[in-house]
Amino acid sequence: MADEPLVLGIETSCDETGVGIVRGTTLLADAVASSVDEHARFGGVVPEVASRAHLEAMVPTIERALKDAGVSAKDLDGIAVTAGPGLAG
Repeated sequence: MADEPLVLGIETSCDETGVGIVRGTTLLADAVASSVDEHARFGGVVPEVASRAHLEAMVPTIERALKDAGVSAKDLDGIAVTAGPGLAG
């Protein structure tokens, strides 16, 4: 299993910042930061609010997933990210 690629996945297409770490096809850790409470007062997702929430949540969410997986960023073989559709910001 150690010879399989270690990949960090990041999903930010709407109101949650999601991070997962996989080795091959095995999920080692996942972490989610939700901004749903920030959007509730507007009655729905506001793209600019969501974009700012992603920026604020990104590093802590990645750090939490890395810690939970027991790996460091330098151990990663690749990074996969949301390509679309999603927020304009």
